[in-house]
Amino acid sequence: MASSPKFDFDSKYDQEAAVDVLETQEKHGKATDFFGSASGVTTRGMMSRHLTFIAIGGTIGTGLFLSAGTTVATAGPGGALIAYALVGLFVFAVVLTLGEMSSLIPVSGAFATFGDRFVSPALGFTLGWNYFLQWAFSIPSELVAASVILSYWTQSLQSWEWSLIIVVPVFLLQLIHVRVYGEIEFWLSLIKVILIVMFIIVGLIYDWGGISGHPGPGLSNFDDGPFFGGFSGIAQSFTYAFFGFGGVELVALAAGESARPHKSVPRAIKATFIRILLFYILTVLVIGLNINHNDDSLFTAYDDSDVSASPITTVFVRAGFGAAVHVVNAVLLTAVLSAVNSCFYASSRMLLSLAKAGKAPRIFAYVTKRGVPVPALVAVLAISSLTFLTTIWGEGNVFTWFLNLTGISALLTWMSIAVINLRFRAAYKAQDRDLADLPFKAPFAPLLSIINLGLGACMFAAEGWAATTYDDGKVAQDVVAVYIGLVLFVGFFVGYVVYHKLSPETRDTPLLVPLLECDFETGAVWGRGGGVRMKAQEKLEKEARRAQRGPSRWHAVLRRLTWVKNM
Repeated sequence: MASSPKFDFDSKYDQEAAVDVLETQEKHGKATDFFGSASGVTTRGMMSRHLTFIAIGGTIGTGLFLSAGTTVATAGPGGALIAYALVGLFVFAVVLTLGEMSSLIPVSGAFATFGDRFVSPALGFTLGWNYFLQWAFSIPSELVAASVILSYWTQSLQSWEWSLIIVVPVFLLQLIHVRVYGEIEFWLSLIKVILIVMFIIVGLIYDWGGISGHPGPGLSNFDDGPFFGGFSGIAQSFTYAFFGFGGVELVALAAGESARPHKSVPRAIKATFIRILLFYILTVLVIGLNINHNDDSLFTAYDDSDVSASPITTVFVRAGFGAAVHVVNAVLLTAVLSAVNSCFYASSRMLLSLAKAGKAPRIFAYVTKRGVPVPALVAVLAISSLTFLTTIWGEGNVFTWFLNLTGISALLTWMSIAVINLRFRAAYKAQDRDLADLPFKAPFAPLLSIINLGLGACMFAAEGWAATTYDDGKVAQDVVAVYIGLVLFVGFFVGYVVYHKLSPETRDTPLLVPLLECDFETGAVWGRGGGVRMKAQEKLEKEARRAQRGPSRWHAVLRRLTWVKNM
């Protein structure tokens, strides 16, 4: 009788990296050029703790530190909470459905690859290029913020000079190994976690009047027009919330380079809830409690990209920690550096995935022997040079336009993930596959994806309507600013459809992938039936370890208590 296959996902990092390199050399020959090979094969160098902290705080930067206060000024403290809560629930549901797919098929292309496999190559192409540009264009806005933070201490250098000093070391670190990226993100995210936790604790104590000599506002700011902006204010706040939440899907992208993804991805997905509740909902609540919506500093931080006027800093100063301003700004700088680091990673890996799929120039599929996509990173570095536009248009204007572009792009990506998950589930059922094979199952599927689509469409329409209510006399410009990301998205999709129909190589293949032809095998952690066997094996191994250790101390105490009770 044949024994069940042994699944071993517990290999050490160096062993897994070595296996990846050997497999690459077998398939594509030993590398002889500078970049390594055109295989596009990366190494699984990120550990579970890396993935978890990437989920918790990997991309928190200007979206929270500069834009969160603007939502309070736009919609009032209550309206800001509603905006962030709605977007938070929406993106958490998106991450749950994405985790269901990426834990089974952990590939670097993530949802772009899933769109290609389960919906249409046109959607995969659109999502890939849209996401690449979304993250690549986020780098300039983060560099602008970083340069302003540094300018708080000295005015000796211009914005573009600070940006150059920051971006070069980050780029060089990306060239070493994916584990370096994971390790950097782990420590920088930990610093951000500590700052946010301190901010929430200090802010609540100050608001309750717990700091001597600094009477807190209590609930006065909530009593003074908590929803003064009405529905329009809440709708306008969605863009800031989208920009702030951007990056929650990065876990799925990193799954392609993580060890034991069937275990680490579900853990990281669940950690996202902590990020949403702690970093966004509670942070916005504390800002609303401590800073009145009429306070000029709320708009100063965003309009002028003035991190010294960030609501985080303002609350610390008003609570009597004026000397801590430099420390807070230094931590804000690490947060922005972390965001730049993640931007390089996300955009380069997506460009790599596009090149491997033949949807980008083949040169971007080249990787080093350590699995680092050097040409893709160089392309991202080139786009980051757009930071120099700040010397022409001003830092605030550049930040605003990049925020609008990336905010709507994020929403379109999240709505597309809902569509992909619906097709994923439909194909899974059509191919008579067992749901027990999935390493992680999204709750309430497929209803969850349907609700996501409806909620996303409502927020998308609300943003457009809100743009017509601005009192700046620039209705046309405001609407264009909101929907500029949509134009880019539709342009990519239509462009690929035209190419697909005209190209002799693709014109005979369907644009909509048939359900029975959807690929669940390539890059999967296991084949059909493997999940059931793996879970059974893990259960047996867990019971064996428990038996080897013997009964726990608490088990022995409970057994004695039961024996005494029965005497």
